[in-house]
Amino acid sequence: MKKIILKNGNIIDENGIVICGIDVLISDGKIEKLGKFDAQECVDKIDCTNLYITPGFVNLHTHAPMNIFKGIAEDVNIDDWFNVKIFPYESKITPHEVYLGACLACVEMINNGVTAFADHYFCQESVYKAVEEMGIRADIAPTIFGLSDDYKNQLSKAVDFVKSYKDKNSRIKLRLGPHAPYTCPGEILTEIIDAAKKLDVGIHIHVSETKEQVENSFKLTGKTPFEVIRDSGGFDTSIIVAHGLWVTDEELLYLNDKATFAFCPKTYMKLSMGNGRIYELKNKINYSFGTDGAASSNTLSPLEQARLFALNGKNISNRSESFDTIEIWKALMNGHSALNFNAGKIKEGCDADLNIWDLNMINTYPVYDAIAAIIYSSDSSNIKHTMVQGEFLKYDGKLKADVKSILDDVKQAQTDILERGTGKSKVNY
Repeated sequence: MKKIILKNGNIIDENGIVICGIDVLISDGKIEKLGKFDAQECVDKIDCTNLYITPGFVNLHTHAPMNIFKGIAEDVNIDDWFNVKIFPYESKITPHEVYLGACLACVEMINNGVTAFADHYFCQESVYKAVEEMGIRADIAPTIFGLSDDYKNQLSKAVDFVKSYKDKNSRIKLRLGPHAPYTCPGEILTEIIDAAKKLDVGIHIHVSETKEQVENSFKLTGKTPFEVIRDSGGFDTSIIVAHGLWVTDEELLYLNDKATFAFCPKTYMKLSMGNGRIYELKNKINYSFGTDGAASSNTLSPLEQARLFALNGKNISNRSESFDTIEIWKALMNGHSALNFNAGKIKEGCDADLNIWDLNMINTYPVYDAIAAIIYSSDSSNIKHTMVQGEFLKYDGKLKADVKSILDDVKQAQTDILERGTGKSKVNY
């Protein structure tokens, strides 16, 4: 049985409580014991003196394979971003390129301290393969476009994927990914949600990203997007609400503890989507942070998204004392509850999905408040070690994966993508 001891570290738990000078004994991928004890029985001893041990981060909404399109659609409005740039390029992407984009995303996220992510994309077998090889955790939702001419085939393939791969790997969970209420309208959305319930999985869906989407939904259906989801039974199961930027006060009544919003403020700023209602309604919303895809946010760091959310919130509310560090830290940690792995707590019996931070660096030193140092000053270089189920995916600042090989393969894929050019998108958003 493999054992590791993290010796004499300073723990920051999911609630932002700091406990100094603690040993963490990890056995067979789980936290076995906390306290002060002899390290002789351990295979590996990591001196964590003056270092901080925290749960890993969750990226609650992303499109991992889109790392292969990072920077391909800059300085355009949101309609052109979708319909002129991204969808036409995606229409020609190959399963192998999806795999490479997902591998690149995984190593970037691991470097940024992400130990689990919720993905929403197609070619789901390629994403699964990348996650399995990279050692990270993931919650994978195959994207389903209800307005596509091959909708029935998409749904059938997604259902078969969940049936075939569910519970095969303890690091990977599955759910269904109806794209949005407006691209999976009416009975189509109900059909997808009913399929998810039969499979005993949740859903992951884009909702109310722009004000125009909400207005158009009401014009077409007489309902807001959240009403459409409610009437389709979407809140009866575990649901990741991607964005929900323009949620209304009335719609909050439809929500319950099965629903978690994934805020991605960098994308909202980048594509001029507005501030929506999430800043003023945050105390009534169960939320955490995602990054969206790298084609819109350019980076895959939920910590960066949390930082932007806090700063923008302070600014637009004109209340610098609001959006305090403990609140933001708890929101970051809340992603673990949405994915429901046995992780996210530094507690005996929990899986050892951890980050070990060196804050004794020029960007974070001196440390008066460790959580503030992480949220407002740190970057990936401060993360010395990252582990999932007790396995180091980043050790002493270096990634375990063969990054050079991934970059070489992605470079070739980039050449192929540009040579092929754009195709015709089957769906307009």
